[in-house]
Amino acid sequence: MSVVIHAPETGVCNPNISDGWTVIDGEPTMTTWFEYRSPDETIVTGTWRATPGTFHATYKFHEFVYLIEGLIEITPEGGDTVIVKPGDAFTVEADFIGTWKIIEPVYKRFLLKIK
Repeated sequence: MSVVIHAPETGVCNPNISDGWTVIDGEPTMTTWFEYRSPDETIVTGTWRATPGTFHATYKFHEFVYLIEGLIEITPEGGDTVIVKPGDAFTVEADFIGTWKIIEPVYKRFLLKIK
């Protein structure tokens, strides 16, 4: 067993829109840093930044998020909007389909359960 320190915004950087995400309003950008992958490749952690605008998102994996900066309205298809702000921790389930409206620039840390 070990402890691994994950420095924000290090590791493999992806400046492109993630798979399963489509811009539907505005000109938002996103940047993702993948900072850790478990030896059995079931867990990935990292940092994500996004600018204001709206994305349609389709999730394949469970994601735990800790929001450091920003304001987001998350609306599942057929569901109620949830507003998340700095200091909020939340989970998005693997079958989520809906929108992420980035109101203020976002800085979040995340953990994905990919298997």
